[in-house]
Amino acid sequence: MLSLCRLATWATLAFGAAAAWAQGYPNKPVRVVVPYAAGGNMEHWRPTLGKVGQLLGQTFVVDYRPGAGGNIGADATAKSPADGYTLVIGTIGTHAINPSAYAKMPYDAIKDFTPIISLATMTNVVVVNPAAPMKTLPELIEHAKANPGKLNFGSPGNGSSAHLTGELFAQVNGLSLQHVPYKGSAPAMLDLMAGRIDVMFDNIPLPLPHIKSGKLRALAVTAAQRSAVLPEMPTLGEQGIKGFDVSSWYGIYAPAGLPRELVVKLNAAFNEALRTPEIREQLGSQGWTVTGGTPEQFASFTQAELERWAKVVKAANVRIE
Repeated sequence: MLSLCRLATWATLAFGAAAAWAQGYPNKPVRVVVPYAAGGNMEHWRPTLGKVGQLLGQTFVVDYRPGAGGNIGADATAKSPADGYTLVIGTIGTHAINPSAYAKMPYDAIKDFTPIISLATMTNVVVVNPAAPMKTLPELIEHAKANPGKLNFGSPGNGSSAHLTGELFAQVNGLSLQHVPYKGSAPAMLDLMAGRIDVMFDNIPLPLPHIKSGKLRALAVTAAQRSAVLPEMPTLGEQGIKGFDVSSWYGIYAPAGLPRELVVKLNAAFNEALRTPEIREQLGSQGWTVTGGTPEQFASFTQAELERWAKVVKAANVRIE
């Protein structure tokens, strides 16, 4: 009986210490690892991080750690202390595609991380050169079937979400498309506008101004719903390709073993930030669909995406050494 009483006392003290620790968190700047180069979609998250910092009374410092498709930055986070002072903006690449696409992975996308919150999703858009003979999505599919192996699509690189979206599009429609990897979306987009490649399946922000100016023709968006920044553009599902729902996504992870009290506190702060009108307007104007939610929902989503893209990677025989 005495030992049970002691155990109960120790448990109470431990719980109290953990609660007090969480109450005082954060008492120094929090490092948020961005596993990609500065610029592009990652810059869109600075206002959100700034708002979370205001809510928690500390600075959230961006730390760019690019390389290996996001693996370097994600691995640096996985190997950091689980104390709440190192987080990472994880993506469809770092936590869903890379684990299957890369021959060697320095981390386990599930076991080495604590999911905090899903931030937002962004649809890809199917775009072609206005001078191309394919004026509609059905015409693109028909042209590709009539010319197997001759139609090519560009992407920011092997294993990128744009690359795997193109591979999934080909698999679902029984097409043979040639992938042309580039070092980033910008050079691929330039070649598309110059007519040197046939099609792209890229995130909306980069092609959007070229679509509006008439330098590119959009044929469809790849998510299940239309995009608020391109509302007139139908989805693949609306054009007969049922069940096709692909979006790039971003979320916050911490190293594995982060105390539950800190998970709850961080999740609440990010949810509150994502609910503010100014953050929703800022992200929505750039093509993002804000998600938020619980850590458990994000954990389930990560697992489902990991399994989903493993099948696509295997079918496409994608292997990055």
